[in-house]
Amino acid sequence: MRQVNFLVIFIICLALVLFGIENTEPTVIHIVNGVDIEAPLCVELIVVMGIGAILAWVFSVWVQVQGYMQTGQEMQKSQLRIEELERDVARYQVELEEQQLMLPASQSGVKESDSNEAFAK
Repeated sequence: MRQVNFLVIFIICLALVLFGIENTEPTVIHIVNGVDIEAPLCVELIVVMGIGAILAWVFSVWVQVQGYMQTGQEMQKSQLRIEELERDVARYQVELEEQQLMLPASQSGVKESDSNEAFAK
């Protein structure tokens, strides 16, 4: 993938250089009334591409920061849910132990076949 990225960047830079060699005549950029900039077209193109690259980088960083913030919020929600479920499990274990203590003790003298007959009738 790095080789593909290098190739794309190389081709863009080569095209920019060839364009710059062919377009050296000065042009005027009207920014605001009374503010004009005169520079060769190739220089203006390089400046504009640099500004575009910086804006793309800033946007990329902003999207990553938003992703980190969203992931952090989701992790906090997950952690709270895990803690809530752990409390529920502990509470259910206590309730289960209390219910087991309330059950009558099983009779050790009763045979299994006798208990099956009692349920069958």
